[in-house]
Amino acid sequence: MHPQKPEKIDFNQEYPCPCPRRKGRLVPITLTEAFGCDRCQQIFVVEDNGHILEQLSTTYPYKRAWRWTGSTWHIIHPKLVDSYLPIALGIIFVPVIIWLPLALKLSNGSSIVVWAMVAVLLAIMPALIMVWLTYRR
Repeated sequence: MHPQKPEKIDFNQEYPCPCPRRKGRLVPITLTEAFGCDRCQQIFVVEDNGHILEQLSTTYPYKRAWRWTGSTWHIIHPKLVDSYLPIALGIIFVPVIIWLPLALKLSNGSSIVVWAMVAVLLAIMPALIMVWLTYRR
């Protein structure tokens, strides 16, 4: 069975709510490019020239989005590039791979305190960057 082609979302039409386990209807909000659910009170905006419905207020770290196929909503999963996982792994592993061998090679006993401070800073920095990435929106 072939997946149905996504259709453009029409503001003059009502759609079922894409949230699971909710049987609400999406009703267009006047003078906006948004829909509101009559049951769960969520607000959804239309993006990508009318082809993607995106949940506006959400507690999820990633925005939830769907495409309309004419009969059902299909969830759009975020790409790996859009997630924080590759960034976090790069932030953690690049300093370890580069700085650890360099620190062991350059420390001659007297500068071990400096390298210990650098190691502590490199251990704290990923956590600080992840907090910044989370709250920058």
